[in-house]
Amino acid sequence: MPSAGRTTLIALTALAPVSWGTTYAVTTEFLPPDRPLFTGLARALPAGLLLLALARVLPRGAWWWKAAVLGALNIGAFFPLLFLSAYRLPGGMAAVVGSVGPLFVIGLSTLLLGQRPTTRAVLTGVVAAFGVSLVVLKAAGGLDALGALAALASAASMSTGTVLTKRWGRPEGVGPLALTGWQLTAGGLLIAPVALLVEGAPPALDGAAVGGYLYLALANTAVAYWLWFRGIGRLSATQVTFLGPLSPLTAAVVGWAALGETLTPVQLAGMALAFGATVAGQRAPRAKTDTGAVPFSSPSRNGRKDSMDLTGPGLRR
Repeated sequence: MPSAGRTTLIALTALAPVSWGTTYAVTTEFLPPDRPLFTGLARALPAGLLLLALARVLPRGAWWWKAAVLGALNIGAFFPLLFLSAYRLPGGMAAVVGSVGPLFVIGLSTLLLGQRPTTRAVLTGVVAAFGVSLVVLKAAGGLDALGALAALASAASMSTGTVLTKRWGRPEGVGPLALTGWQLTAGGLLIAPVALLVEGAPPALDGAAVGGYLYLALANTAVAYWLWFRGIGRLSATQVTFLGPLSPLTAAVVGWAALGETLTPVQLAGMALAFGATVAGQRAPRAKTDTGAVPFSSPSRNGRKDSMDLTGPGLRR
C-alpha cells in the first residue's frame, strides 16, 4: 500500500476512536441517567439493522457462528462490561485499565496470528497507557474489585475480537459494511434481554435524548465501527489498536472545549505522551522480503484462509 494511501487509511480508521471519545459528553448532556445497558442497546441494534439493510447480505455457513462470536466480543460483552466499569471505578480509572488493550492485542497476535512481539511495540503500549493515566486519572478513590475486573474484561473482549476479526478476515465477496452489520446486530441482540432484565422498560425520551441516541447509533456506532473493521481488514491488529488511546484523549478535549473542564500541565503532558505513542504505533517496519505487501484476501469458498496482511511493509507490526 502506498505511503499516502496508508496514511489516509489510518486517518479514517482513527475517526472511530475519536468518535467514541464523544460518547461521555453526549451521554451526560443529552441522555437519561443510569441507563447504560439501554444506551448500549440503542447504539448497537439500530445501527446493525441499518447496515444489514444497506448491505443486503446475510452470513452463510460457519459465518453464522463467527459473526455471533465477533458480535459478542466486540459489542455484546464489551458494551456492558465497559459501562459497568465506568459506573464502579473512580474518575478515569476505567479508561486507564482499558488502555492496556494494545498490550492484550500484542499478546493475542502472537498466539493467534503468529506475529512475534517487538520491544518497540511493548514499550509503545506501556507509554500509551501511562499517558492516558496522566490525562484521565484524577482524585484517588477506593478501587472497586468488580469494576477493575470489568474494565480488564472489556479490554480483553475488544482485543480478542479485534485479533479474531483479523484472523478470520471476511467471506469472499463480503465487504466491511456487511461484516459490521452482522456484528452490531448480534451484539445488540445479546444486550437486549440483559437490558430488559436489569433496567426494565425503555425510558421516556425527550427531543434531546432522541437526538443523542440518533447520533450514537449513526455516527458513533454505524459509521465508526464500519471504519474500525475496515481498518482491521487492511492494517495490522496492533496498528489498529494503538489508535484506541485517541478515545480518552478526545473525551478530555471535548470536556475542556464543551463542558468547561480544565486541563492541567500534567494532563497536557499525558496527552502528548499518549498521542506520541499512537503515532509511533503506526510506524511501518521494514519489509522482510523484496516481494512487497501481500494483499488482504478473505477466506476462499472452500474454507481455506488466504493471506491476511501479515508480511508486507506497513501492514505488520
